[in-house]
Amino acid sequence: MSYRVGVDIGGSFTDFALFDEDTKDLKSLKVFSRPDQPGAEVLEGVRLVGERYGIAPADITYFTHGTTVGINTVIQRKGLKLALFTTENFRDVLELARLKIPDMYNLLSKRAEPLIPRDLVYGIPGRVLADGQVKQDLDEAALADAVAKARAAGAEGIVVSFLHSYRNDAHEQQAKAAITRIAPGLPVFCSSETWPIIREYERTITAVIGGYVQPRVAHYLGSLQQALKDAGVAADPRLTKSNGGVMTAEQGKSECVQMILSGTASGVIGAAYVAEVCGIPRCMSLDIGGTSADVAIIIDGQPQYGVGEKIGDFQIFIPSVSVSSIGEGGGSIAWVDGQGVLRVGPESAGSRPGPACYGRGGTRATITDAFVALGLIGHADLGYNAVQIDVAKARGVVGELAAKLGTSVEETAEAIIEIAVSGMYSDVSGLVSRFGVDPREFSLLAFGGAGPMMACFLARELRMKEIVVPLTPGVLSALGGLIADLKNDFIKTVYLDLAPGTDAVIRSEFAALRERALDWLRRDQGYAGEYKLSYSAEMRYRGQSFEIDTTLDGAAVEAGDLAALGQAFHVEHERIYGHSDPHAAIQVVTVRLVIAGKTKKPEIPRRELQPGPAEKAGEIEVYLDGQTRRVGLYHRKALLPGQTLDGPAVVAQDDCTTVVPPAFTLSVDAYGNLRITSGALQ
Repeated sequence: MSYRVGVDIGGSFTDFALFDEDTKDLKSLKVFSRPDQPGAEVLEGVRLVGERYGIAPADITYFTHGTTVGINTVIQRKGLKLALFTTENFRDVLELARLKIPDMYNLLSKRAEPLIPRDLVYGIPGRVLADGQVKQDLDEAALADAVAKARAAGAEGIVVSFLHSYRNDAHEQQAKAAITRIAPGLPVFCSSETWPIIREYERTITAVIGGYVQPRVAHYLGSLQQALKDAGVAADPRLTKSNGGVMTAEQGKSECVQMILSGTASGVIGAAYVAEVCGIPRCMSLDIGGTSADVAIIIDGQPQYGVGEKIGDFQIFIPSVSVSSIGEGGGSIAWVDGQGVLRVGPESAGSRPGPACYGRGGTRATITDAFVALGLIGHADLGYNAVQIDVAKARGVVGELAAKLGTSVEETAEAIIEIAVSGMYSDVSGLVSRFGVDPREFSLLAFGGAGPMMACFLARELRMKEIVVPLTPGVLSALGGLIADLKNDFIKTVYLDLAPGTDAVIRSEFAALRERALDWLRRDQGYAGEYKLSYSAEMRYRGQSFEIDTTLDGAAVEAGDLAALGQAFHVEHERIYGHSDPHAAIQVVTVRLVIAGKTKKPEIPRRELQPGPAEKAGEIEVYLDGQTRRVGLYHRKALLPGQTLDGPAVVAQDDCTTVVPPAFTLSVDAYGNLRITSGALQ
């Protein structure tokens, strides 16, 4: 037997997806996360898959892993104490940033303190011009003095980010060599090696975040590799990346900035796969776990990508699946403020103590407790028998809030859910405006442990087309990591006009990127199968301040067809802004190449429909939409393709619960997905 295993660590649970390469069957499992001992949950899961499914560690031939160690390091500010070396007179790069306040609607909002305080930022004489020419040699004496001061101040590593190093990295490499000679063993991180983009702040903050998290990530990955070997898993772990691909653990140790958003990206990749297989052209993924709710836009089975995603208080400018946090997760805590107003989040109960209903020591009401208090959860074990719901504890903690508000337990619980959905509605409205899409044309694909229980309430407010709940929604992020392709991005800043005579330069730069990409795939990743190359360039009309990442035809690139490249930009500009100028001069700022090596995908079987009403497992009493009701309880594993049921109803399964409100109708499609619609959505 041979199994491919995908693992995703969330705030409350760690999810496992197991793909049998012989039978094409897909199995899944959940265990509690261990934030106190990162990695322990992975080993516990390996042990349990052996107990539950008879899968021996030696049977695991492929292992992918999404981790939150990097992002948590930034959020908790527990990274390396760094010094920053900049070009002389540019010490304020982190303080100035982009001169934007965090909340444009709150004039009193303040930017977070930089990860490197100003007294650990040192300006080094030496200057490279925008065209890459060296105007002033690097002052190595000043550099040595700065190293001594940084070490005396307790710096544990140094980030080097000089002006225009994206064009000529000679001074950064010279500085790195000198620092290594002066202080052997002191980690040095160059901005041109981390991600060589044109803008000074964006390049610097990306390098700072990469250096800040590197030691903890490298230690975690090394410990994970050793622990898996000790457990008998011979496969070297691969890591999900922010761009939706995977890479080796060894690469992750040195290029950890590329995997800092791996967890959220995995979920979107899994959702995109389901959308593509099932033929859902316009889809919004909704991933609600224990601590947060995240959404992404998926068009024709392809997630949207971007740069500038937030890591705690900071943006990071690497290519990543475009995911937006829109609210709270199932473990988010409800509370009453000093004015007697009910609020939800942002604090989360996490995995331990977790919601009160989990019986692990939680004493404060969460969104999950609210669903339990309403009678919507608690009719089956959750998390593959990891949790036995304690209804009395849930009602008790919600009752404490109810006493403060002067309302009933049920009214308070429903208010908690309404507040959470209201926050999601507000944030999604801003998201769809930014993408220029109409949510009424989209299906909402809900997953994560809490996604299916909240999806209908959010879709009802947004008047979305339908709600789709996949077969194993609770572990879809783990599945996403399992099916992700080997993928890497390569860029080069060229900064030239798209004009006669530049075709040779463009061809040459793309050829160099192609050579690097193939070398990465064949040598570094040990992959010899089929691959795909995707060409693009960041372009703008001359005089514009910002670029548009424009997809290019590979044949046109290799032929040096400047007219075709220019036309691609005009079309993209028209699509985004509603106008273009075919006669305006175009600048190519950056050329980009993405290589993807295809991995094996599980097959989602299409079954024959068996039309008819679904069979109830029983009836339960719930409080829903302001009144107590008797509703049907259904077990997901008993629902057959083609069967239907009318809400209100509750569908229970091992990894989550789906709530179907009144006036909604559920049908099971040929792939086993739940498709939920309502006249109220139109």
